[in-house]
Amino acid sequence: MDDRATNDPSAVIEADRAHVWHHLLQHKPYETVDPRIMVEGRGMRVWDITGKEHLDAVSGGVWTVNVGFGRTEIADAVRDQLVTMNYWAGAQGTVPAARFAERLIEKMPGLSRVYFGSSGSEANEKAFKMVRQISAKHHGGRKSKILYRDRDYHGTTIACLSAGGQKERNAQYGPFVPEFVAVPHCLEYRAQEGLAGEDYGVRAAEEIEKVILREGPETVGALCLEPITAGGGIIVPPRGYWEKVQEICRKYEILLHIDEVVCGMGRTGRWFGYEQFGVQPDIVTLAKGVASGYAAISACVTTEAVFEMFKDDTDPLGYFRDISTFGGCTGGPAAALANMDIIEREDLCGNSARTGAYFGEQLHALADRQPLIGDVRGIGLFQGIELVADRRTKEPLDERQVMAAVADCLKQGVIVGATNRSVPGYNNTILFAPALIAGQGEIDEIVGAVEGALSRLPG
Repeated sequence: MDDRATNDPSAVIEADRAHVWHHLLQHKPYETVDPRIMVEGRGMRVWDITGKEHLDAVSGGVWTVNVGFGRTEIADAVRDQLVTMNYWAGAQGTVPAARFAERLIEKMPGLSRVYFGSSGSEANEKAFKMVRQISAKHHGGRKSKILYRDRDYHGTTIACLSAGGQKERNAQYGPFVPEFVAVPHCLEYRAQEGLAGEDYGVRAAEEIEKVILREGPETVGALCLEPITAGGGIIVPPRGYWEKVQEICRKYEILLHIDEVVCGMGRTGRWFGYEQFGVQPDIVTLAKGVASGYAAISACVTTEAVFEMFKDDTDPLGYFRDISTFGGCTGGPAAALANMDIIEREDLCGNSARTGAYFGEQLHALADRQPLIGDVRGIGLFQGIELVADRRTKEPLDERQVMAAVADCLKQGVIVGATNRSVPGYNNTILFAPALIAGQGEIDEIVGAVEGALSRLPG
């Protein structure tokens, strides 16, 4: 190996520029601009290859590093497990998988079975396959449609994009898998029919029922929703919404699949986002914060009733005929166990609730001072501000200006996120998901950077 690759920053940059295909980025600018390369993280601070320090307000860029960087106890747990037994195919068990599944289920009353994979997209694929196989085995293939919500995101594979409510993420990747059907969003700030509060929450859920009735309840197998819409703009469902959604699913015998890939493991101040709304899902998918990015792991968690539908030894094809190669890597559940230990020991769910409430207060105070902020929304350490050109008309701020504000924050040494080339015409929300260890000092620094950036946008 060329020593320059580890000792010479310019060599690393050139190797990256020449050979790495980055996620979600246009590479044309890299012909003249250096790619950013991150080299170290401690707590909520990260340093790039130039030595510049940043405060990370998005937990590793994509809402993953829930317990912060540099947690040696997680790395040690992974190392110890890998030298003992690094891998075995998921057709058999391993000690960390069994132990983590048990610990996880203790946090999820009403659920009982954990199917391991290696990414959120994979977890959602598993759930979709379960729904389709249940339809084939128990409903003559009729109950195969899967409903998804406008502005929600469930992953990057073709089936997950088929269930994706972000048109710009989906563009150019069709044709998509049939029998995925959209239902309307539930963003109160941009409410259909001008309703508000619980009136709008119930009405938004009733719009789902209209789609079910239009498609035929006997054809709909599952409804897949994020508990809080994440990349589509941090959309917290209004009061009454989730209660009505649960009622509708039970009425028409539709499986409720909640995608907790982002919200799970303490992000909203509870272990899982759905706990904020008092609903009981049939399927829950998890990834990101499960191991805080220290190892790859995802989980598709189901009720015993769902699991039982695949126990039929009279049908040679009746079991769940699925495999995840790296769902058998033991580093994931070992990291997840250590991650869970930290969340419990340091009361990071509680800290997310407390510091998240302070964060929301500071963002509302900023909105009082800054007319470009049309709406503030979020729960726990999951917050967003929707930027508008005109508060009265709610005209969205141009995406280029939103990204200019994000770039300004980066120049100040604070990394924030934004809806970017996802929802046509509404890529105007700045997104925050700092690690669950965040304190008021870090929140003040984030809010201060955003205020400075917005104040410098052209009028």
